[in-house]
Amino acid sequence: MTVRADSVPGMPSAQSAAPARLPKKVGPGRRLPMPVVIGGGALGVGVAVALSLLLGTQSLPAADIVAALTGGAVPDQVAGIVDARIDRTLIGLVVGAAVGVCGVVLQGLTRNPLAEPGILGINAGAALAVVVGIKLFALSTVGGYVWFALLGACVTAVVVQLLALLAPVRAQPVTMALAGAAVMATSTSLVGAILVADQGALDVFRFWQVGSVAGRDASIISDVAPFLVVGFALALASGSLLNVIALGDDLARGLGQRVVVHRLLSAAGAILLAASATALAGPIAFVGLVVPHVVRALVGPDHRRILLGSLFAGPVLVVAADTIGRLVAAPSEVQAGIVCAVIGAPFLVALVRRMNVA
Repeated sequence: MTVRADSVPGMPSAQSAAPARLPKKVGPGRRLPMPVVIGGGALGVGVAVALSLLLGTQSLPAADIVAALTGGAVPDQVAGIVDARIDRTLIGLVVGAAVGVCGVVLQGLTRNPLAEPGILGINAGAALAVVVGIKLFALSTVGGYVWFALLGACVTAVVVQLLALLAPVRAQPVTMALAGAAVMATSTSLVGAILVADQGALDVFRFWQVGSVAGRDASIISDVAPFLVVGFALALASGSLLNVIALGDDLARGLGQRVVVHRLLSAAGAILLAASATALAGPIAFVGLVVPHVVRALVGPDHRRILLGSLFAGPVLVVAADTIGRLVAAPSEVQAGIVCAVIGAPFLVALVRRMNVA
C-alpha cells in the first residue's frame, strides 16, 4: 500500500505514529500493563472455556461434567455430550486466536482499520477454492481443504489489493472494504452455481460454509497444525515491523527495515492463519475486525501488545459466540459464524461512520 498514515482519519500520523522501539509509556497513561493483559486474557479464556463446557442445548449437572472431565463414571450419553463440547471448544480457541491475530496483521500492513479476512473477501475466496476442490477432486478432509483454502486466500488478497490501489488515497480504506465485498459476492455466487449443479458437493460443503465449530473432531487441528505454527510465528514476530510501517514505508526503510521482505513474510503469516481457520471452521467473519480494535483501545497502539492481546481476545469471542449460539435458540443452535456477524456488523457501521472517509 502507498497510503500515508496521516492520510487516513483515525490512523497515526508520521509525527504521532509509534516508532520501531516504543518507549514503555506511549500515549495516555490508561494503557494496561502487560501482566494485566496476559493475566486478564488468560482469565477470560478460562471463563469462556468453562462456560462452553457447562452450557449447551442439553442441560447437564455440573457434577456430571466435572466427573466426565476427570475420568469418573458417567452415563455414555453424558460422556458423548462432554466430548463434543471439548472438541468444539478446542477448535473455537484455535480459530479465534488465528483470526484475531490475522486481523491485527492485516490492519497494520495495509494501515486500514477496516481490514479483516472476512470483509476483504479472503474467507470467501478460500471457500470458493475449497468448493472447486470438492467438486473436481472429491475433497472431504481438512488436510485437503487447507491447500485449496491457501490458494484461494492468496489470490483474493492480491486481487483486493490491486483494486484498492485504483482509488484515491483518502478513500482507499473504504474502497478496500468495497473491493472485498465485491470479491466476496462474486465468490459466493460462483460457489452457489457450482453447488446447484452438484448435489454431492453441496452435501459436503453446506455443513462447512456457515462458519461453525460444531460437529467437528478436535483431531482435525493436527491437519493444519504446521500451517498454524508457521503462521503464528510469522504474525507474532511482525509487531515491531507493524509499528514502523505506521510511519510510512519510506521512513521504515530509513530506520533500516527491509520493508518488502518483511511485508511479504507478515502477509504470508496472516494468510496462513486465515486459510487454516477457514479450513477448520468455515468462513467466520468480523472476528478479525472487532478483536484488534477492542484490544487496541485497552493496550494502546503498540502492535506487539495488540498481537498478544488478540491472541487471548480472539478465542474468547469465538468460544463465547459458539456458547451463545447454543442457548439463544435451544434446542436448536445458531452457528458461531452467524453470532459473530450479529456482533460485528454494527461494529463495522460504527467504525465507518467514525472514519468519515466515504
